[in-house]
Amino acid sequence: MTDQGTENLNLPHWPQFDDKERAGVLRALEQGQWWRITGSEVDAFEEEFGEYHGASHTLAVTNGTHALELALEVLGVGPGTEVIVPAFTFISSSQAAQRLGAVAVPVDVEPETYCIDVVAAEAAVTDRTRAIMPVHMAGHLADMDALSKLSTATGVPLVQDAAHAHGARWKGKRVGELGSIAAFSFQNGKLMTAGEGGAVLFPDAALYEQAFLRHSCGRPREDRSYLHRTSGSNFRLNEFSAAVLRAQLSRLDAQIDTREQRWPLLAGLLAEIPGVTPQGRDARVDRNPYYMAMFRIPGLREQERNQLVDELVARGVPAFAAFRAIYRCDAFWERAAPMETIDDIARRCPNTEEIFRDSIWLHHRTLLGTEEQMHRVAEILAEVVARR
Repeated sequence: MTDQGTENLNLPHWPQFDDKERAGVLRALEQGQWWRITGSEVDAFEEEFGEYHGASHTLAVTNGTHALELALEVLGVGPGTEVIVPAFTFISSSQAAQRLGAVAVPVDVEPETYCIDVVAAEAAVTDRTRAIMPVHMAGHLADMDALSKLSTATGVPLVQDAAHAHGARWKGKRVGELGSIAAFSFQNGKLMTAGEGGAVLFPDAALYEQAFLRHSCGRPREDRSYLHRTSGSNFRLNEFSAAVLRAQLSRLDAQIDTREQRWPLLAGLLAEIPGVTPQGRDARVDRNPYYMAMFRIPGLREQERNQLVDELVARGVPAFAAFRAIYRCDAFWERAAPMETIDDIARRCPNTEEIFRDSIWLHHRTLLGTEEQMHRVAEILAEVVARR
């Protein structure tokens, strides 16, 4: 099966599914209990996903944005508080804090990995900071050694935005073994998907129990008397999505293996194209699932980059423009905005200013292709860049 726009390359489709998903949906249907409180699929998925990531406590939720919001809420994020986020990320990273009434404080990212600059994060810590949110950009883990030291020194907890990082490892440790909360997304384009969905990994039982209450309208699991013990919302995942995610998880490892094999080849080919710089990799990341195959063309203006992306798409390459700097999105300024101007933040974030304008990413299904297809993708990019 191929997407309509990729016939000439015949790249693998996404999402991928087979009889495992079909059997899971039927299993969820026939159990006769389609609600997570009375069904078994969500419970089973939480156990399996948590075990895969080395987490002691896992909570499945409606989507990745809600996963971040819930993680921040149990840490006391709310009006009058601040959350440090990378300036180069998807807008959910900041919106999760802002919807709780907190101020999202953008800081710059590293020019090679596009992950949060720990020195910049340290400079942004105040007595109002309640969380630091590293985003594992494109599956590449942020510097968890330096971030853990910063968290210990300041007393500010980390919330890993791991929406891109299913199955990633840092120096042999899985995401759930890094000692901090981590939030995942299962949106349609993610490394495993049920269309929508999310999960939060917790390092201890107390945070998990509070999160469970808040994700279920403040109601305990065994409650029959509507004893809502805390404020919350309905972030419960449904049984059908959980059944699909169990099947998706079963093939994740093999897909990561393939992408880990293909990226060095594709990155090497891209690096040979004049002006193209692939995303770097910290040697301490010993497993990168590559949610995106990212690269930059330094000096390219934003409109030129966008036109180049359009040309790649027209040639059958699943290419996308990079995320906008969050402070250059109107949505960022609608709620709990910092007491700075766009120009103020831009001056603090020179790497972000360049990366969001000149970087391109290819969907991870590209890296599920053959070695021959990696060569063809690089050839097409070289042709398009040469015309520019």
